[in-house]
Amino acid sequence: MFHYMHIMIRIYLTFLLISASTIGFCQKGKNVINQKEVERIEAILSDNNMEGRRTGTPGIAKAADFIASEFKKAGLTEMAGVSGCKQNFTMLKSLQSKVTGDINDQAIDPKNVVVFTAQKRLDINSQSGYKKVTVKQGDNLLQEAQKFIGGKENIVVIADTSFTRAFAVLSRFKRALFKSETNVVFILSSQLVTSFKLSASQELEEMQMANVVGVLPGKSKKNEYVVFSAHYDHLGIGKAVNGDSIYNGANDDASGTTAVITLAKYYKALGGNERTLIFAAFTAEEIGGFGSQYFSKQLNPADVVAMFNIEMIGTESKWNKASAYITGYEKTNMGSILEKNLEGTKFKFYPDPYPDEQLFYRSDNATLAGLGVPAHTISTSKMDVEPNYHKVSDEIGTLDMENMTEIIKAIAKSATSIVNGKDAPSRVKVEDLSRY
Repeated sequence: MFHYMHIMIRIYLTFLLISASTIGFCQKGKNVINQKEVERIEAILSDNNMEGRRTGTPGIAKAADFIASEFKKAGLTEMAGVSGCKQNFTMLKSLQSKVTGDINDQAIDPKNVVVFTAQKRLDINSQSGYKKVTVKQGDNLLQEAQKFIGGKENIVVIADTSFTRAFAVLSRFKRALFKSETNVVFILSSQLVTSFKLSASQELEEMQMANVVGVLPGKSKKNEYVVFSAHYDHLGIGKAVNGDSIYNGANDDASGTTAVITLAKYYKALGGNERTLIFAAFTAEEIGGFGSQYFSKQLNPADVVAMFNIEMIGTESKWNKASAYITGYEKTNMGSILEKNLEGTKFKFYPDPYPDEQLFYRSDNATLAGLGVPAHTISTSKMDVEPNYHKVSDEIGTLDMENMTEIIKAIAKSATSIVNGKDAPSRVKVEDLSRY
């Protein structure tokens, strides 16, 4: 009898040990995240038929239709202002822009002026009635810019010369503009600006874009949002390499988009989410992050409790399998919450090992993070040695689909206490982003 009991105890302890080493799920949703389904979604998104999913092409329109159909099948509802799960918006591509004029009766240096306008030509001066705002050293220029651009007032922003590097970022933002009735002019100056006269001209090209967004309403905390996101655009068709000209973007970022679709189905099957979950596939990340910028403008950042942005999870991390890293890990306690929820499993989240790359502000989490939201990107991409990054060779055959499936399971489990309303990560302490 004692020998029998000893054997049974050993069997029971072994069972507990095995259970603790895998990503566990509640009965309702445990079979939703499986390798077969993950491979199905990934294969469609990275197929040649999608033509590399470049923004503004028929290929990305096919991808958007597919993602929308998956969200509908999952039973997601629509976000306000969204039709058919498509968050449509128009952007203006600024071509051959030119700025002339003077500040304090001295000719301007064009690189010290950035003009955001939907007009082909804009002429203003000190008497034009624009609101004047000064951004001083120690302030956050890029955060302020997000408030002003597309707002309700015409504004001239005078920025201290400590923001020289931030001005380069503003110039990149200007490659595409949201349609707006108002104008915002940024002037970099070490002097007190008492007078100015500026003329800005540009050629404009309209671009129709669409994010794909679905919502799973929460129960007790429906006005608190948790966002799961990825970008679904890539580089499209380019110069042929060994006869292949399609940049399929299997890892970048069909893998993240696959995760978002799969997580939507998982949480719908699971039920019981106390907070409202928003699932978003962003367009135009590769050309400036415009999809996530537009999406973020539709939300009150104070209502967003957390953002899980998923970027390139199809290959093993530098720590091999069952691991991933979180960008901006040190900026909030969100990473600690995720790790706590994964206790007893073999999966491990690490801080971003590539700090020089400044990845926290280079992906679709950046806009909301800059507004204080604990918005982080989860990735496994080895930024120093990833062999297929932005190459035609980024195809499904290069991905570890088994490990990718386990990563998606880990994200689902790690988010449990946030989705259920028990934990709320600390907010990002908004920094001076000019150094980035």
